[in-house]
Amino acid sequence: MSSIADIASRFSAVAPACDTWTLRVERHRSESLSVTRGVVDPVGLGDDLGVMVTVYADGAFGYAATSDVTTSGLARAGRAARDWATRAAGRAIAVPLPRRGQPVTHDAEAPAAMPWHSVSRADKLDRLRKAAAALKTDDRIATWDAGVRFSDVESVIVSADGDFIRQRYGLVIPGMEASASDGNETQTRTFGRGGAIRQGGLEVLDELGFWDAAPRIAAEALELLTAADCPTGDMDLLLAPDQMYIQIHESIGHPLELDRILGDERNYAGTSFVTPDMFGSYVYGSKILNVSFDPGLVSEAASYAYDDDGAPATRALLIRDGILERPLGSETSQKRANMSGVANARACSWNRPPIDRMANLNIEAGDRTFAQMVAGVENGIYMETNTSWSIDDSRNKFQFGCERGRLIKDGVLGAVVKNPNYRGISATFWRNLKALGDATTVQVQGTPNCGKGEPNQAIHVGHATPPGLFAGVSVFGGG
Repeated sequence: MSSIADIASRFSAVAPACDTWTLRVERHRSESLSVTRGVVDPVGLGDDLGVMVTVYADGAFGYAATSDVTTSGLARAGRAARDWATRAAGRAIAVPLPRRGQPVTHDAEAPAAMPWHSVSRADKLDRLRKAAAALKTDDRIATWDAGVRFSDVESVIVSADGDFIRQRYGLVIPGMEASASDGNETQTRTFGRGGAIRQGGLEVLDELGFWDAAPRIAAEALELLTAADCPTGDMDLLLAPDQMYIQIHESIGHPLELDRILGDERNYAGTSFVTPDMFGSYVYGSKILNVSFDPGLVSEAASYAYDDDGAPATRALLIRDGILERPLGSETSQKRANMSGVANARACSWNRPPIDRMANLNIEAGDRTFAQMVAGVENGIYMETNTSWSIDDSRNKFQFGCERGRLIKDGVLGAVVKNPNYRGISATFWRNLKALGDATTVQVQGTPNCGKGEPNQAIHVGHATPPGLFAGVSVFGGG
């Protein structure tokens, strides 16, 4: 099969007559390995290749996608996109003008110290068997598994103006779980519950401490069996990075998506409590809250140099010293709202047009060590690892559950509690942020399956964050 760059280059010969065009070719190859209760699961393999043609003509854009990457297939897609542009003419809400200027040439692959295929599948499975076996430390461990998913993602964007943008990266998503059961009580502890996701190769598993995590995961699952239930009341809440990331995702990331603010998602994923007039003045959080869009961080899940519309991606602060400054809005939404945004037009595959998405959305580090954060709490709780989440259609009122909690009394981290939950309102929760961990406490987290759009697009997102300490949060147990 031809390389995807060859596919892209062939389109120019069959492109339709139009003002300008762009072709995005994507190939996603994946492998999924896992061991459940000592048995190797069927290996999951995937190879998905196709193109999205974007045509600008008659003052409008048209799109067409195909998995037929022959010359005739590319020509048909081009004609279909041209036809849709004609149909859309005069009907679009806002159409950003095509980018003009010097052609862009970019060809890069994300680094991998230990490429995925440098180790045989048999050796990877053997190591997973050993990791899974290390979870079965007690007869009360009823279910246990370990696995890792890898995706090799490559895209090429070419345009009538001579642009050539090729980007390729590997995505590693490890998972590990132990469920302990005794009588009517069952408790589960996981390795990040999907939040441990990074670009790179097999070195990611070492960096995350995946291979050595099983004894701790099993011990904590067993510990939760006999732990007291989480208390109920208003108290200080210290969130570990593997819970902070989902809090960022749901109550900062989604509310700041500009297409959602403009109403595009209301029939499916909801709207946002954020309105266009808030930018530049709204107090989103306390003065220590600084939130960055940063697609340039090496190894974070959504690192890239150009978005899927070919816009150059650079770091930008969305919230500075607690004040809301900028939305997550790509070029089309920027045009509609007459606002500055970022390069966050992203598509989950070749058969979807790009829409406004999170990429790497991070909280900047504070100035406290973890010990200092704990020492500052008189009455509170520390929560780790998201297990459930619920948030209303405007991304405002929320409720989250975690796998494990620890009480904090008079500055001392104490007893483990089970079924810890908390609730709040986005518009006030971040204003109660009173401390953030320093650079030594920051962890890179993320999610592999953020859903949005009609038809749905499930996409990977990165979140780097320190632990965060919040005052006066409503906490409750699961009993």
